[in-house]
Amino acid sequence: MRFYNMDKHLISYPIFDSFKEIKAFTTLRQTFPGNEMPRFTGNRGQGTQENRENLAGMLGITAKQLVFPRQTHTDCVARILRLPEKELQETDALVTNQPEICLCVQTADCVPVLLFDTKRKTIAAIHAGWRGTVQKIVEKAVRKLTASYKTSPSDILAVIGPSIGPEVYEVGTEVVEAALENIPNASSSLKKNVWGKFHFNLWEANRQILLDTGLSSPNIQIFGECTFHEKEKYFSARREGIETGRLVSGIMLKK
Repeated sequence: MRFYNMDKHLISYPIFDSFKEIKAFTTLRQTFPGNEMPRFTGNRGQGTQENRENLAGMLGITAKQLVFPRQTHTDCVARILRLPEKELQETDALVTNQPEICLCVQTADCVPVLLFDTKRKTIAAIHAGWRGTVQKIVEKAVRKLTASYKTSPSDILAVIGPSIGPEVYEVGTEVVEAALENIPNASSSLKKNVWGKFHFNLWEANRQILLDTGLSSPNIQIFGECTFHEKEKYFSARREGIETGRLVSGIMLKK
C-alpha cells in the first residue's frame, strides 16, 4: 500500500493531508529539469541559491524561509527559534514550532524522516544515514521536541521517506555491529543474503527506534521506494557516486 501522492515535481504524504496547517514534501529527480546534480548547501558553483529559489517558488514561499543544515552524519538536533543568519554546521536534524520556517534535509540514499506533533503543532526534519540511524538521531529529535515543546510521542505522526532499500543495501561488519548494539529488535533490520553478507533495512531500523521512543505503529508510515532501484525518480549516491544530486525533504507550519 502506498502512502503518498506524486506529481512530476513533488511527493506529498497523505498522513499529513488532513492537517492544513502544515506542508510536507520530497523532491524528485525531475523536480529540477535540466539540473542533473542539484545541491542546496555548498559552494556557489553548484547553483545552490538558484536551486533554493526554484524550490521556494514551487512551495509559494521565499528562499529565505528554507532552512538547510550542513549535514555531516552527526546526531546533532538543532532547535530553530527564528530564521538563522548563518548556515548551521554539523547538524542533521531540525525542530521548531515557528510558522513559515521550512525545515529541510538533503538525501541521496540516506533516510529522510519528517515528524509532526498534531497537538503541540511542532515539526522536525531529520537526515538519517546508517551512522545517524545507529546513533538514534530520530529518537534524539523526538526527545528535543519533548524537552523544548512538551511534545508527547503518542501525538507524533512520522513519515520515513524514499531511501536505499533493504534489498540492495549490503553493509559491512562495522554497520552490523553498530546496529546490533543500538537498534531495538535489530534482527528485524538485518538479513543475510545467500553469500552470507548482511543487508541493513534503514526503514525498519528507524521505525523500530520511533516505536521504542513512544510513537504508535499506525502513526509511522514508510514510503517504501528505493532510491537505488528507482533510477528515473531519485538520485542515489551508491549507484551514481557521492557527487550526484540531492533530494530535498521538508516540512513547514503554515500561519
